[in-house]
Amino acid sequence: MTTQPRDASLEPGFILHTRAYRDTSLLLEVLSRSHGRVGLVARGARSRKSRMAGLLQPFQPLALSWRSRGEMGALRQVEPAGRPFTLKGRRLVSGLYANELLLRLLGREDPHPGLFEHYLNLLEALAETVPEAVALRGFERDLLGLLGYGLALARDTEDDPLVPTQWYRYDPTRGAMPVAGPETTGPVVRGETLLGLAEPVITEATARASRDLMRAALQPHIGHRPLKTRELYGRYTARGDPDHGPSSRQS
Repeated sequence: MTTQPRDASLEPGFILHTRAYRDTSLLLEVLSRSHGRVGLVARGARSRKSRMAGLLQPFQPLALSWRSRGEMGALRQVEPAGRPFTLKGRRLVSGLYANELLLRLLGREDPHPGLFEHYLNLLEALAETVPEAVALRGFERDLLGLLGYGLALARDTEDDPLVPTQWYRYDPTRGAMPVAGPETTGPVVRGETLLGLAEPVITEATARASRDLMRAALQPHIGHRPLKTRELYGRYTARGDPDHGPSSRQS
């Protein structure tokens, strides 16, 4: 049985990851708007005469054309679709962290409407003056929701409304369970933090208070292999820089 080719023409996308393939080619992992995550072979992209290598970089908006018959497609054309997002320091690491999350959580050619726009919003926020923690927590929350793992942020496990001053231990599989105080094991937050996460725009205080909660919520879907970007965050923490990103203490 012959697999029908699947073509894409000038599809908006971003490079999530590249690695060398054979002598002059690249294997690409791409986040596309309409097709989700796709794997592509860019033949000859590493040759001296190729103009593609300069474009096939993270955070560069692209228009890509390809043809797929199996798991990997063949890149046929690539054009810039805007100016690259300039990310520096910890914000660069945060962009790479988002890319790594998408590689871990997304299956190939399984599009989730709205995800491309959320990723684009994240890059815009990281490239501007939006607090880094606010940008990351919003993206993590929205990513889980789009994948069907959204957090219950209005009522507790007994179906009672969350109380802002109450402490809760949050189990991602069950929800928020009232506890006596913050010394309880597990991710423990106040009700105001959960209610704040439900707001369209997260405050910086909510973003900081919910970091470990979001890490616990993501962990079952990431797997046991540590995220490589947590090692990079750890270098900034060791230098005394503010730690707004995912916890590096548990890498």
